[in-house]
Amino acid sequence: MTGASVKLESVTKTFTNCTALKNISFSLDAGSCTLIGGANGSGKSVLMSIIAGLVRPDSGSVTVQNSDGSPAAAGLVFQEADAQILGETPMEDVMFGPLNIGLSRAQARAAALSALQAAGLAEKADYPARFLSGGEKRRLAVAGILALDRPLIIFDEPYANLDYDGVRQVNALITSLKQDGRTVIILTHELEKSLALCSRFIVLHKGDLVFDGLPEQGLRQQLEHWGIRNPLTAYQTAEDLVWL
Repeated sequence: MTGASVKLESVTKTFTNCTALKNISFSLDAGSCTLIGGANGSGKSVLMSIIAGLVRPDSGSVTVQNSDGSPAAAGLVFQEADAQILGETPMEDVMFGPLNIGLSRAQARAAALSALQAAGLAEKADYPARFLSGGEKRRLAVAGILALDRPLIIFDEPYANLDYDGVRQVNALITSLKQDGRTVIILTHELEKSLALCSRFIVLHKGDLVFDGLPEQGLRQQLEHWGIRNPLTAYQTAEDLVWL
């Protein structure tokens, strides 16, 4: 699998009495893994929707394409994983996409089984989907994307409401997607959980792009000014665990 490249040029999006994104420009290489950080209201989710083609910018351009120059589609893993589950079981859920694009049931089942195996859920293919853990539900969402062979996968706050094991499951899957050559974008304010997986770090603040560079460079910025806690803050005693 070759990932998709992403290019934004002067993208602006305004809603009533609010400019969500202001003249945003950046490019992502195919197969890259990028963390886009920012506090709530920074514009991360709007940016995700624009890259995925769900929302049109008021001005500027967005190009998402395969290595041969053809347009590429993104797969989204939403913060509320339950909202993406459409089937009673993981197998039924992952088959939904392939069936919707015209594959036969046999073809859709084969694609779903392969995707569930890649997501580490093959053993729970016929398990009630609503009883999966939070990490498993996010892996199920990714399996649905893999069944459609999307070259770009965007995670929106993938660690929300997850315990330690759930975080590890998500990160193991992100690592696998990177190894597979897919382009990955992680939207989060919880830098400590995934920044080391990324080669690029972008920060949004109130609709502005305020930082774009290497993770190591980003950690030397005054991230708190942009509403993000720097994960390099030392924790040595119980008193350090209060955020003031």
